[in-house]
Amino acid sequence: MLRQLEVLTRFGDVTTIGYGEAPPGVSEHLEIDAALPSLPQTIPGATKLAFRAYRSVLFDAPAVAAGLELLQGRSFDLVVANEARALPLAHRVADGAPVWGDMHEWAPQERTHVLSWRLLVAPFMTWVCREYLPRTAAVTTINGSIAELYEQHFGVRSRIVRNAIGYQDLRPSAVEPERIRLVHSGGAVPGRSIETLIEAVSQLDDRFSLDLYLVKARGSDRYWQSLVDAAAQDDRITVHDPVPPATLPRVLNGYDVGVFVLPPRTMNHRLMLPNKFFDMVQARLGLVFSTAVETDALIEQYELGLVSPGFGTAELVATLRQLTPESVAKYKQAADAAAHELNAERDVRVEEELLTELLAGRTGTA
Repeated sequence: MLRQLEVLTRFGDVTTIGYGEAPPGVSEHLEIDAALPSLPQTIPGATKLAFRAYRSVLFDAPAVAAGLELLQGRSFDLVVANEARALPLAHRVADGAPVWGDMHEWAPQERTHVLSWRLLVAPFMTWVCREYLPRTAAVTTINGSIAELYEQHFGVRSRIVRNAIGYQDLRPSAVEPERIRLVHSGGAVPGRSIETLIEAVSQLDDRFSLDLYLVKARGSDRYWQSLVDAAAQDDRITVHDPVPPATLPRVLNGYDVGVFVLPPRTMNHRLMLPNKFFDMVQARLGLVFSTAVETDALIEQYELGLVSPGFGTAELVATLRQLTPESVAKYKQAADAAAHELNAERDVRVEEELLTELLAGRTGTA
């Protein structure tokens, strides 16, 4: 998001609308109260979703209604919809201006591991995509596998804009004999299997340590505390406060191997290409990831590390036991070479080309 906004500001005056404070560099920010949900959650709203009365529920969500009011009377030369649920509002306020739909992942299965979402929201998101994507001027998503899904199901071609960060001028840190420093960064969200990392290291020999840089997720305090309590049982495992994205690669650079396990509860999990993958490459770490289509291919192509064939503690322990100081040093050197390609430079070029096309002949705000 921040990289996208930085590119947008080079093409015009940018107005943002959403939760939280103004991001850096924008001309104006319209803040929506963080307490307002972005989907209908009242009994009438849920009933409309249940009976597939989608046109009548499009602008019922409190956050969407607030956004529509804040944007009333304004005009833009381009409107960017961040994820599928923003498409109806984006097209409503665009008034004929081109809309860029930045889908990120596969919208129809964003949270299908949650029963209520699967039953009520997933069909709505499918309808939104079917209704709005064909009339969206440009569509982007994070990888080729998900782009294929959008073309197969909705007949739209997507450009690939990955979750990569910019190139970091770093070098691999030295590998210590008889020590392998594992690290993980990200949200402390149930389902991310961070407890699996803790359990695995607890079963490994004293060569291994694990540092966790965890972001507290809203509503997940109990899970975060369970991780802190579990880590406290082993003095080789440390939980740190999160660090800003801009400084994260430099902090991670002091470790050896980035580790991540994500059970495939949804299509997006099976086709993941998370920002932490690129953060770890730019930090010049070796990688140990659980198996997933896109990350498997890149780890193999660039020889970045090992893939755990499963998602449980036993599979992760068996995979980590294969690491040696020599193999870790090799993986870190491979990340150093890959960092020149696995960064945001290509993605920025895609965004610049897209914006040049969409704004051709138009002036004013973006």
